[in-house]
Amino acid sequence: MNYEEKTVSGQHIYKGNIISVEKLTVTLPDGRLATRDIVRHPGASAIIPLNSNEELYMVRQYRKPLDVVSLEIPAGKLDNCEDPAICAERELKEETGLSASQIIHIASVHSTPGFSDEILHLYAAVGLEEGDACADEDEFISTEKYKVDELIRMVLEGKITDAKSIIGILLADKIISGTINIDYK
Repeated sequence: MNYEEKTVSGQHIYKGNIISVEKLTVTLPDGRLATRDIVRHPGASAIIPLNSNEELYMVRQYRKPLDVVSLEIPAGKLDNCEDPAICAERELKEETGLSASQIIHIASVHSTPGFSDEILHLYAAVGLEEGDACADEDEFISTEKYKVDELIRMVLEGKITDAKSIIGILLADKIISGTINIDYK
């Protein structure tokens, strides 16, 4: 079966600091026309900073779209076609003050493929060394350490709802169990 939608026309609707929005007219596989609103995003990197005590460094910050304080793994958007590994290393330092002896790519995921082209690159950070955080001037965040088992419990209790963080926590658990072969000790 053919699933592809062919773009007939497009209109640029909005350009902001991080995203842009396009309205596309597409031809469906059965020949009918449909409209698609597409959010264009430069991509991002998220970091799974796991120490030898099986603790994950998390950041707590306010998220205006949800009007909540959220507990998340460190992450940030790619700057000007930046290499995702460089972004991961930069965001780790900025948000947590940590530096890592190794930054290892584990997976890349599409956060919301129903309406956005954002791709999120997930990296494990091991061999951690603490230092001073230097968050962007518009970021108000704190860094906290949690055992991975505790974070999994928080996910199941609905206390952590951020998708990238849930993926990162589950990947950290797989690193600890040895399913993903990364030396974090």
